[in-house]
Amino acid sequence: MEITNPTTTNSEAPKKRIFSAIQPSGNITLGNYLGALKNWISLQDEFDCIFALADLHTITVRQEPAQFRKHALEAYALLLACGIDVKKSLFFLQSHVPAHAQLAWVLDCYTQFGELSRMTQFKDKSKKHADNINAGLFTYPSLMAADILLYQADLVPVGADQTQHLELTRNIATRFNGLYSPTFKIPEGYTMKQGGKIMSLQDPTKKMSKSDENVNGCIYVLDKPEDIMRKFKRAITDSEACVHYGEGKDGINNLMDIYSCVTGKNYQEIEAEFSGRGYGDFKTAVGEAVVEHLRPIQERYAKYSKDKAFLQSCWNESAEKAARIANRTLSKVMRKVGFLPREL
Repeated sequence: MEITNPTTTNSEAPKKRIFSAIQPSGNITLGNYLGALKNWISLQDEFDCIFALADLHTITVRQEPAQFRKHALEAYALLLACGIDVKKSLFFLQSHVPAHAQLAWVLDCYTQFGELSRMTQFKDKSKKHADNINAGLFTYPSLMAADILLYQADLVPVGADQTQHLELTRNIATRFNGLYSPTFKIPEGYTMKQGGKIMSLQDPTKKMSKSDENVNGCIYVLDKPEDIMRKFKRAITDSEACVHYGEGKDGINNLMDIYSCVTGKNYQEIEAEFSGRGYGDFKTAVGEAVVEHLRPIQERYAKYSKDKAFLQSCWNESAEKAARIANRTLSKVMRKVGFLPREL
């Protein structure tokens, strides 16, 4: 299978480059999909997209090797099934491009201890994994900066929980550029218009997460239709029994966000559709819409996950092309810092 890099003709303006990555840590939630992945797919025609499975980031939490490999394989197949098109975009495993780890070390030396100690996610993960507060957990924002800066990305899709890391990336790049002359492009955040934050079905004040202790709070992209319907029917709402978006209606607001994402309808259209109808009808409609939206993804995943040769050909060719881009940036960095080249 031949993978084509995104290109432009002489008559076209160059597309802006977007970089984004996701960790292969188990099944992908509906929140992951609607908040990030669905938007990745829509970006591919407008931008020069580079996507990665951030498997290096994953080992800040201890992994069982066989499960780690299984999760990475499944996540790659599922992201292809969701719509990442390797004929339009690059999509590879982070660990297959060694420049990520090499640049991360260099950037570690241009990142201040105080900057890293203020990272909210480090504090949160340290509490969750108190028995394994390792150096990688502390310095992984520098690796995240390397991920982005290697590809001279113009834009980085960010949610509310990632803006702090992007700002650190910008600070590191600005600091390095100031010391050694312009080297890195300073990336901007790219905020998605819809589906930015899907909440738990059981506690709509919290983000939907695979770590939710209540199994009914989280929908997975590969959930069976009957499980999806059951979870939506048990979703927390309120006592008003009126489908409209408003303050104090976190549960209904969340269901409306989900319904809007999978149907393309706006809030006004949804309110009109369910005028005079109760929450039971609405929950059923949301569940059915999600089931139908995920059906083709699940069918493609079943096909891709059985074809390991196909998956390997996709990530090998993408990694090779990604490495060529990354190594150009890395070579420039190494020369400016003062490292001797292998050949004089």
